[in-house]
Amino acid sequence: MPVVSRVVSIVLRIAEIAFAAVVAGIIGWFLNRFGDLEVWPKARWIYTEVIAGISILFGLIWLIPFSAGLLLWPLDLLISFAWFAAFGVLVDANDRLNCGSIWTWGVITDNTFCGRWRAAQAFSFLSAIVWIASALVGMWFTFRVRRHTTDTYGTRSRV
Repeated sequence: MPVVSRVVSIVLRIAEIAFAAVVAGIIGWFLNRFGDLEVWPKARWIYTEVIAGISILFGLIWLIPFSAGLLLWPLDLLISFAWFAAFGVLVDANDRLNCGSIWTWGVITDNTFCGRWRAAQAFSFLSAIVWIASALVGMWFTFRVRRHTTDTYGTRSRV
């Protein structure tokens, strides 16, 4: 297994776990604080919380160094699409929150309701990007290994 792809994969897995943990913490705060109200979009929060939990679980399992971790790129791609959907439902709920435009990122570091919401949106988008980058590294590794295990006669060698 090439060292570069393994190191990049480990860095991406750590980022996946960290970003998912941030989103899980923020959305968990919203569920704890506003979970009993009927007006809030609990289904969106629960979906995002589930995706964050799945991401943390798979990120930890796939962080264990074994060569099959890079061959699971279709699942990385699937989780990336799930994160893009979570980002979309968080942005869609922004209209009901009176936090201004979705492009107002100055309040992300404030310890306010809108600042936390913006942070959840930002980290869900970052998580989607990191998962898709992990899938691309896995695709690169898979097709690179396939190309290098083929000998000059076009048959696969047993490595």
